Amino acid sequence: MRILGKFVNQQQRLIDYLFIAMGSIIQAVSMRLFLIPGLMVSGGISGAAQIVNYFTNLPIGVMVLIGNLPLLALGWRYLGGRRFALRTAAAVILFSVFTDGLAFILPRNGLTEDILLDALYGGVLLGIGLGFVYRGRGTSGGSDILGRILNHYRGVAISQAYLITDGVVVLASGFAFGWDRALYGLIVIYISGLAAEMVSEGNSLYRTTFIITNKPQEVTERICTLLERGVTLIPGTGGYTGQARTMLYCVLSRAEISVLKTIVTEIDPQAFMVIGQANEALGEGFRPLSKD
Repeated sequence: MRILGKFVNQQQRLIDYLFIAMGSIIQAVSMRLFLIPGLMVSGGISGAAQIVNYFTNLPIGVMVLIGNLPLLALGWRYLGGRRFALRTAAAVILFSVFTDGLAFILPRNGLTEDILLDALYGGVLLGIGLGFVYRGRGTSGGSDILGRILNHYRGVAISQAYLITDGVVVLASGFAFGWDRALYGLIVIYISGLAAEMVSEGNSLYRTTFIITNKPQEVTERICTLLERGVTLIPGTGGYTGQARTMLYCVLSRAEISVLKTIVTEIDPQAFMVIGQANEALGEGFRPLSKD
C-alpha cells in the first residue's frame, strides 16, 4: 500500500508540474502576442518589468525572475515552505524563460494593432494560463505571494490585496504608456481573473439550499427518491414564534434546482427556501474528496 501511495503521489506531482508548465507557456504567449505589443500591463512583477523594459530594453523575463526571488523567500517563510516554493519557482522560471525565448519566434508587433482585441485576447489567454498554474497547485509569484501574505497575516481580503498590489503597477503604466492603455489594463486584469477562476475551479458551480418546512420527512423522501441527493436535517427554533422547526440542507447541481422547487411547492407551499452558490462540492455524489 505504501508503494502504491508513493506511485499515486508521484503521478499527481507530475500532473501538477505539467499543468504549471502548460500555464506558464500560455501566459508567455499572451504577453508576447498581445500585452507587450499593446503596451498593457496586468499588474504584478511582470507588469513592472514591462514598464522598465519600455525605458531600458532590459529582458522582461530576466527582470521577472530577479523580482520574484525575494518574494519566493517570503513565500517559503510564510506560505507553506518547500512545496509552495518549488511549484511557484517552477512557474516563475518557466514563465521567464518562455517570455524571453518566444521573443525570437513570435511576431514582434503581435497579431493585431487593435488595442481592444489585445486586451480581450490577452486577458483570456493570461487567465487560462493562470488557471492551469493554480490547478497545478502553484502560483504565478509576484502579487500572488504578496496578496496571500497580506490576507493571511494582516486580514486583508484577497481581492483588496490584489487591488493594492496590482493597482500600483497599473497606475505606473498610466504615466508610462498613457491612461487609455492603463484603463485597458484594468480590463485585462478583470478578464484574466474570470478566465483563471473558470479554468482552475471549473464552471460546475453548485447550489446549496436551506429549506424550512412543516413536512420535512416528505420533502426529504422525495428529494432522495427523485433527485437521489442526500439531505441533512437540522433542528431549529423559530425566532419569532418560538416553535421547533426542522431545516433541510441539500447540495444540488444547477439543473436540479427547478425540480427541487417543484417538489417543495407541491408538498408544502408555505415552506421557506434559501438558495446559495458553492464553487465546489466534494464527496459522495460529486467529485471525489482526494487527499492533497
